[in-house]
Amino acid sequence: MSNVLAIDQGPAATKALVLAPDGRVLGAGEAPVRPAFLPDGGVEQDPEALWTSVVDAGRAALAAAREPVAAVGLSSQGETVLAWDRATGRPLSQAVSRQDRRAAAVCETLVADADRLQEITGLPLDPRFAAPKMRWLRAHATREGIVTTSDAWLLHRLTGAFTTDAATASRTMLLDLGAGRWSLEACDAFDVDPGDLPAIAGNVEPLGETDAFGRRVPVTAAIVDAQAALFAAGCLAPGEARCTYGSGALLLANIGSEPRRSTAGLAACVAWRLGGATTFCLDGQTDTAGAAVAWLQDLGLLAAPDDLDRAASDAGGVEFVPALAGLGAPFWKPRARGVFTGLSLSTSRAQVVRAVVDGIAAQVAWLARTVAWDLGRPLVRLRAGGGLARSRALLQAQADLLQAPVDLYPSPDATALGVAALARLGAGMAASPAEALGPWTPSVTFEPAIDGAAAEERLRAWRRAVEATMDLAP
Repeated sequence: MSNVLAIDQGPAATKALVLAPDGRVLGAGEAPVRPAFLPDGGVEQDPEALWTSVVDAGRAALAAAREPVAAVGLSSQGETVLAWDRATGRPLSQAVSRQDRRAAAVCETLVADADRLQEITGLPLDPRFAAPKMRWLRAHATREGIVTTSDAWLLHRLTGAFTTDAATASRTMLLDLGAGRWSLEACDAFDVDPGDLPAIAGNVEPLGETDAFGRRVPVTAAIVDAQAALFAAGCLAPGEARCTYGSGALLLANIGSEPRRSTAGLAACVAWRLGGATTFCLDGQTDTAGAAVAWLQDLGLLAAPDDLDRAASDAGGVEFVPALAGLGAPFWKPRARGVFTGLSLSTSRAQVVRAVVDGIAAQVAWLARTVAWDLGRPLVRLRAGGGLARSRALLQAQADLLQAPVDLYPSPDATALGVAALARLGAGMAASPAEALGPWTPSVTFEPAIDGAAAEERLRAWRRAVEATMDLAP
């Protein structure tokens, strides 16, 4: 018996899959979680609801499978933080979501230290990362207990261990990226006691045992959700990249075994640590992708996401910058605002919708260009997934602007499949990442339909619109 249970604890739901050794899904479970969006830019979640969702989804998957598992793997939200009592595991605050922007003021007080912090941690100074939120939480919620990322709390609830994984640690802005340990200098900058931080484990090793799902079973893998999806896509060599199109669009690119810092505005972090070997990645994100589509629906401009593919084939000169929740990498303008340019009395609703599609693809293409600057060579193809990747119009626009093929991952559950493969490795069920993953074939591949000159012209027009939104940022 070598089935595994993969738990994907995300910002909107927790999903769980029971997977057979050959990758077949034997059972699935899902439990929603409901973030609270606050007027001041806060995004919070009830920690107990997160925990209940993990247990409920895992038990539902096992009940559906009607087969036991030999190991459990956990993926988490990464930068979400909370205060809790280490002795009892009782939450002492709400979970401050990775989408929360209230720590922007913390970052503004540390602008003079930004370059040094990025040199240490690989991360640009931005409120999306855990450390600014940890300092904000201490100032505005409680000084009691300890403050950690949500994975450490969930692992403590599951196993009693006090640990986080290397990939999640690298998303805190407290890890010395090169040394692989907590940085005293970074901890001091964010008023964090390093003694209150968990031990850092690899991504494939026994972390303890849990009986939360019934029979006691070892937890053998933990990782951030985006890195789990990168692993699932088989991006095991430098230069291989995946973009997940969810509420935002997150591009990760494998850069190999050297912890190189970006010189072009991206985040550098741990992709995974397998045994004693660490693989690093570059990370860039637009905060508004699927969220922009939801916004179009709220305005009545779009009936359903599937209507994206029925929008105009040409935006008629309209450009859109998806900065509705700030402008992410490589610009790092958290207070920027979204912009349409080129509107006229003849602009149609379909052209506005098409401009949103093209704007999302343009920012991802700019992220890919930034990765290429750091790598010294362009990406030769992109692997894609996430809910918004169902849009053929979006992925065709992406291939056009990248001037490279875009492969659509065949399953919507890449994160769970990635953490399942890692759990197999951690439990000794596979001898290599390739064996743990198994082969996969894209459900469809999008090839560029325009030439390089046309793609460059489109990107230049979008970049001019970006300058307009940056001018609006305070």
